[in-house]
Amino acid sequence: MARQPPYILYAHGFLSSPQSAKAQQTLAYCNAQGWDIDIPFLDKGPAASIAQLREHLERGLARHGSAVLLGSSLGGYYATRLADEFGLHAALINPAVRPYLLLRDRLGVQTNFHTGEQHHVTEDQLQELLDIEVVDLRTPERFLVLLQTGDETLDYREAAQKYAQSALRISEGGDHSFQGFEQALPAVFDFLLSRNAPKAR
Repeated sequence: MARQPPYILYAHGFLSSPQSAKAQQTLAYCNAQGWDIDIPFLDKGPAASIAQLREHLERGLARHGSAVLLGSSLGGYYATRLADEFGLHAALINPAVRPYLLLRDRLGVQTNFHTGEQHHVTEDQLQELLDIEVVDLRTPERFLVLLQTGDETLDYREAAQKYAQSALRISEGGDHSFQGFEQALPAVFDFLLSRNAPKAR
């Protein structure tokens, strides 16, 4: 009997949504393969978002017995936390490393790029981000990290340093949206699915 594929959870970035180009490309790719993927809309603060993702992950693990994660930008920060917590493999696309510092310049009202909804960034949310930080990766080999040097939002060198012991794929140029992501999806899922993602502890 063929092995059941793992549950796939995608975490989008700050002020983004499941309608982002990368999320939709990932959804289409997984649908074409018949794989179970969730891309929840993360429209609350960090503590609520990580709780929402954890709930999805626990339900997915209950159905499939294994899971993998994808995360873009701030979603990469969340995916790092959950992969470390559950012992899972994750693919990160231009991940945020210290968002609690980056978002200090974005305190106040911000507008979602896709929905137009307003979101209030507060000091409490910066602390929530700090509270879920994974300072030292316990199993860096479980991470595939895709970076583009032309990222105008994040300094790719911070992620290159943090994930130096992980599978790093650094491409010249590009931008924060990660140009050519659709073409990278087969390699992303080859990394994620060729490894035996263990069950949650």
